[in-house]
Amino acid sequence: MGRQDEDGVARRRFDVADAAPLLLDARGVVTGWTRDAERLLGYPAAEAVGKDLAGLLAHGDSGRVPGVLERCRRDGGWAGLLSARRRDGQPVPVMARITSADEPGGPARWLVLLNDRGDAPGWSMSRTVLEQMVGDSPIGIAIVDTDLRFVWSNTALSRFGGGPPEDRLGLRFADVQPGLDADAVEAQMRHVLESGETVVGYEHVGRVRAAPHQETAHMLSFTRLDDEHGRPMGVYYTVMDITDRHRARQRLALLDRAGRRIGRSLDIARTAQELADVAVSGFADAVAVDLLEAVLRGAEPAVAHGEGGAVALRRVGRRPAGGPEAAADADPPVVTFPAGSPPVGCLATGRAWRVERLGPDAGEWRPALPTLGEEHVGPPSVLVVPVRARGTTLGVTTFVRRPAQEPFGEDDVALAEDLVSRAAVCVDNARRYTRERDAALVLQRSLLPHRLPEQDAVEVAACYRPADALTGLGGDWYDLIPLSGGRVALVVGEVPGHGIDAAAAMGRLRTAVRTLAALDLPPEEVLAHLDDLVARTAREEGAGPEVVVDGTDTVADGTEAVGSGCLYVVYDPVDGRCAMAAAGHPAPAIVLPDGTVSFVDLPQGSPLGAGGPPFESTELRLPPDTTIALHTDGLLAHGEEWALDTDRERLRRALERQAPSLELRCRTVIDTLVPDRPHDDVALLMARTRRLSPDRVAQWELPADPAAVAEARKAASRRLADWGLTELSFTTELVVSELVTNAIRYATGPVRLRLIRERALVCEVHDGGATAPHLRHPRTTDEGGRGLLLVSQVTRRWGTRFVPDGKIIWAEQSLSGPEV
Repeated sequence: MGRQDEDGVARRRFDVADAAPLLLDARGVVTGWTRDAERLLGYPAAEAVGKDLAGLLAHGDSGRVPGVLERCRRDGGWAGLLSARRRDGQPVPVMARITSADEPGGPARWLVLLNDRGDAPGWSMSRTVLEQMVGDSPIGIAIVDTDLRFVWSNTALSRFGGGPPEDRLGLRFADVQPGLDADAVEAQMRHVLESGETVVGYEHVGRVRAAPHQETAHMLSFTRLDDEHGRPMGVYYTVMDITDRHRARQRLALLDRAGRRIGRSLDIARTAQELADVAVSGFADAVAVDLLEAVLRGAEPAVAHGEGGAVALRRVGRRPAGGPEAAADADPPVVTFPAGSPPVGCLATGRAWRVERLGPDAGEWRPALPTLGEEHVGPPSVLVVPVRARGTTLGVTTFVRRPAQEPFGEDDVALAEDLVSRAAVCVDNARRYTRERDAALVLQRSLLPHRLPEQDAVEVAACYRPADALTGLGGDWYDLIPLSGGRVALVVGEVPGHGIDAAAAMGRLRTAVRTLAALDLPPEEVLAHLDDLVARTAREEGAGPEVVVDGTDTVADGTEAVGSGCLYVVYDPVDGRCAMAAAGHPAPAIVLPDGTVSFVDLPQGSPLGAGGPPFESTELRLPPDTTIALHTDGLLAHGEEWALDTDRERLRRALERQAPSLELRCRTVIDTLVPDRPHDDVALLMARTRRLSPDRVAQWELPADPAAVAEARKAASRRLADWGLTELSFTTELVVSELVTNAIRYATGPVRLRLIRERALVCEVHDGGATAPHLRHPRTTDEGGRGLLLVSQVTRRWGTRFVPDGKIIWAEQSLSGPEV
């Protein structure tokens, strides 16, 4: 039988029309050769028979042949692509199929070498058909064999790298795209080959060889191809470029992350640092946020040019390449940009500036760029965006990318401007808040006592903790007011609400209380006048006309103080008497010298401005070293609801604890009962009583006889000599003479003279009259009416206070000498 007849029999026997068949023995040695094989590979039968197939493919896939034959022995056959070379060295990719030869002696195999059209059993369509159907598809399409080598691909796949289709034949995915994560893609292919499961929508992100600086994204789908016996022959996969979609998602994710992370507080430095942290890794490799000095102070932004036109900014936020997230810098460093540098230009124009690769001409301001690290060699890409909000430039943000990264483009400029503008609004809000908070704190400090006045009646300590931790403002207050006769008034009050409105209302009430205290009224009368004031102000201002302030229509609101509480206590160190009254406020706690704690049974009046029955007072006599604890209801409350008895017991236990000093004891009570962020404002005023020793008080009963005036002067002069205050004798005799004379002349009943020596010398004259004297300004021709005028000129202050059995006219002198 001739060579042509043998080829025909072989084709008919194995159903391999248009194929170039040959026979191999079990070792892979050629035992049969055909003319088609000779035409395909160029070897005549004389050279081919008896040779190892791997030797014939020495310039192609010779190394794969042993493994292929091993798989044939294991699986009973194999189909796939072999990359061979003809005898003349010309490369020729061939489709191969190996199946068992049904011949006597059995170990031989039948090898079918396909031509370049790929017509072989098990492949249902030729390359020509594939080219006609999907060759011009915009989607990249390829077929790989079971060894994951390219069998066929269309032209569109070239856009994803690897050159034209003929250059990819026989190569693996990693050979075509070494820069991509080939292992992950090939793992998906192997999974499809092993399981037969189709994978759709697998997204792969990386950099292609053609554009190593540009990150691309692809969507791949994989389907297994089987022969007529159901054995896997390869994988058919498609590739779509979704880079634009991927970048759009990245931008949205970045803006979403910025919305969630930037501006979580009203702290300027923290907000700037949040911007830097959000932008790094998702948009840039290093970021710096530089703000004007005035912005940090809450002032209106203004660019200050230094020497040579340079501009100094504060680097409030920064994130170097590879650095971790950092806390905001409490003292941001100063960064100076020379005149004409891009950051200075951005401040002036309000427009962004970018450069794909920073050149060597940026030497003057390059040191101010955020740090990339010494390992990144080459020109970086830089983008500078002004921080603008509400038409005002607050600073600049500088973004830097490594030389190996894709440079900033126009799309990146738009994204950066959107990102920075969102942060800029938060920074400006924080700036405005800083300004308003500073103004509010100044108001608060001006309304609360800077320090409590020195006096001899009580030792005092006070603590205040606002519920609004952000502003530090609240409506609670405390005060100590020196009164005549060495007495003091202790005041604690609270206005409903928090913030600057409550603080302003508190300031008005505190001023009113101090004014009423100067009248030496009893506690219940002070509260009555205060109640009338609050109610009248609420009526007048609540119905008042609209007032325009800075273009905004506002209505004056005097209702803030309505419902306020106040506790007013007067303590007299001469005899230890303590009188008090309350308006909608908790009664004070009393800690006796032995440590016993009790609460005063004080009649509760209505809150100020709310109306109700008259206020009532309670009077106690306290031994020395007794502590009075005046507090607002925030000290007792520890939640939305609270029980008076339960919380008083907590206060009792806290007050029973001993401490080295009253100041420490006051702070300990606050720390024990009040959390760091209380539900309500808390004020605590603690006063430890003192007594004036008897030798510092002198008192005389005088008859209602003008002759007693001279005796009163002599008695007062002798007591001043005993006290070592002879330099005050003349003025004191003048005061005693005038006050006693007025009492005898115009009042009824006995007259009592008392001198009190404390931080000042106090002269008091008590009589039974119910009318208060008035200071007159007599004409030069008047014969009388100059007594009180003289008293007012030689003393520091004078006044009248009413008591149940009459009135007391008093005058106070400085111990250092007469008032002139």
